[in-house]
Amino acid sequence: MLVVVVLVAAGAGYGYLQYRWGQVATAPCTSCATVADGAPYNVLVVGSDSREGETAAEAQQFGDESNAAGQRSDTIKVIHVDPATGTASVLSIPRDTFVTITGLPAGTGIAADNKINASFNNGPDALIQTIQATFGIPINHYIVVNFFGLQDAVDALGGISLDFPYPVRDSDDGNNNSGLSIPTAGCQVLDGSQALSLSRSRYYQYEVDGVWHADPTSDIGRIERQNIIMEAVLDKGKSTINPIRLNSLLGSVVHDFTVDDGLTPEDLLALATRYHAFSGSDLVTYTLPTTGGTSPYAGDVEVVSTPAAQQMITTFLGTDPDPVTTPPLDADGQPQVVPAVASASASGATTAAAPATSSAASTAAPTTATTAPAVPSYDPTPC
Repeated sequence: MLVVVVLVAAGAGYGYLQYRWGQVATAPCTSCATVADGAPYNVLVVGSDSREGETAAEAQQFGDESNAAGQRSDTIKVIHVDPATGTASVLSIPRDTFVTITGLPAGTGIAADNKINASFNNGPDALIQTIQATFGIPINHYIVVNFFGLQDAVDALGGISLDFPYPVRDSDDGNNNSGLSIPTAGCQVLDGSQALSLSRSRYYQYEVDGVWHADPTSDIGRIERQNIIMEAVLDKGKSTINPIRLNSLLGSVVHDFTVDDGLTPEDLLALATRYHAFSGSDLVTYTLPTTGGTSPYAGDVEVVSTPAAQQMITTFLGTDPDPVTTPPLDADGQPQVVPAVASASASGATTAAAPATSSAASTAAPTTATTAPAVPSYDPTPC
């Protein structure tokens, strides 16, 4: 969402951008780290599963607050922006990652040793503190996208084009939870509802010769497909900048997200100037390495793989992370030992953990390859 707004901002007058940005909900970020002018910084992007503000039709499609009360961080991504080099990368944190939650308000009834998405129940502050304390990643800004932000953005852009090698669906014992159904293979235009269904699908299946096969990676596979959607949205936003579509896009999405009050229109214009030639293929994506486990009191969880995670975070940040104060937990709820890893800049190394864009890469030990693994053959690609 932010990337699209940044790209189209370059084609908007400052006054108009300021007017539209004034319609965005803002809130203070007491846990956000300060950043020096021109230095790299990190933006936490949270996809909230809150059903607040749904229409009757949306409640029919996605359920309402009676069966999905509160809010959880359905999607957790950290965008690392380096204005000096004009690069950007994304680190996805699986929502079931087992951690000690930092900064929970008193009386929430939420266990501190929990899946990381539970930390968002009372808003972004505890999630930001947990990411900083568990992984040493300083968060400088945040953006919370509501349940319909992606849907509205894709519709405003006129859809995104993805090439499906096989027909696909979302099926859990016959229940199509996300509503995903792409009955034919090939390059096709997805509207907002279809893009949202694809991004939400955790029981992704593809059909080969009349037989349906399941993606075994659940949330990891979903993260991969979300990154593919991000690439397609970014490319579509770049290729369709015009005053009419610009107005439609900004008018559609300004009510779909909340940002910290430190993120200003001036920041967006500076990014637009620096990143005007940035394309979807330029976006480097990582997924935090984890392995599946079962906790006696938290159910199925994702356990952080160390030291692979530390090496990936170091590569993602381009420097050593901050000290960890609450290490990630093993399946039994015990703090893991977080070994120190040499930063690429300190060691002079030219290779590091590769961007994790496949399920194998996201759960295995780090590699020294400099190219990203191939997208699984059953996932779509931009076309």
